[in-house]
Amino acid sequence: MSKRSVKITLATVLAAAAAFTAAAPANATHTREPLADVRLASHFDLSARQMPENIALLPDGTAAVTFAGSRQVAQITPWGTTRILATLPAPADGGVNTPALGFALATGIVRNTDGTLYVLYATGTADLTGLWRLRPGQAPQRIAALPANSLPNGLALDKRTKRLYITDSVLGTVWTVPTSGGTPTAWSTAPELASAGFLGANGAKVHNGALWVTNLDQGTLLRIPIRSGNRAGTPQVKASGMVGIDDFGFTGRGDDILAAVNGPNTVMRIRPDGTHTTVLDAADGLQNPTSVALRGNEVYVLSAAYTTATDPNLLRARLRGHR
Repeated sequence: MSKRSVKITLATVLAAAAAFTAAAPANATHTREPLADVRLASHFDLSARQMPENIALLPDGTAAVTFAGSRQVAQITPWGTTRILATLPAPADGGVNTPALGFALATGIVRNTDGTLYVLYATGTADLTGLWRLRPGQAPQRIAALPANSLPNGLALDKRTKRLYITDSVLGTVWTVPTSGGTPTAWSTAPELASAGFLGANGAKVHNGALWVTNLDQGTLLRIPIRSGNRAGTPQVKASGMVGIDDFGFTGRGDDILAAVNGPNTVMRIRPDGTHTTVLDAADGLQNPTSVALRGNEVYVLSAAYTTATDPNLLRARLRGHR
């Protein structure tokens, strides 16, 4: 498939995203602080639909990523080499019934301490949509089915309780399931998770006794306390005014966050008081950034080039003053 055909396919189905995310937040100012040594570390093959959606870091600095359009899980070495680990099976209808998007895509990914990768897959079909497990040296296996009309997107792992949390961007739900798999439970259906016409609940992280979730359409960052018995508390809006916000990572400084904001091509720093500033933008090489991950003072940012259709890539930077 040519780059032009990829652009037509994905730019068309994501036109709604552009409408929601075309403008950068009005209160944003641009500075790279607290980032340094910003550089493009890897470029991916758009013609092969290698549009990176989500990232999980290995102890040696290798990045495990999902390629949304090619339905693949890959590893990116610290030196920039890409190795495909698995390709998820294609739906019989090609994924045309995938809610909101119209193409099958691999989305969220997390890594457990034993090396197992968990991956989300949205296809619009009941036989494939859900949570998949990829163990080293084994073929991927679906271990939890989700409704065909869902769009599983963000994935978070609570290593202490061995539970996974799944954001559903279309149904406005957070699902939960044990790492062993089984039938997912609707953990929260709070209105703060709902979309405003395109995609709602998106990125997800477990942090300090709560599940933190972004809402792409509403432009919000939410904190949902994890109560005893794994009950969901009432969502708290921790930051707003960031329409297009996707996945994110904690810097290690309490509740300080770096977040990818897809349509405006920015990475925002969100402080614990909810204020936010732009720290990276298109001038740094961002192309519809989808996710951020941190290990120590190393920052990784994926860009999928969904609507720019030019250069899907991995950007790396160093976090100043990391403790």
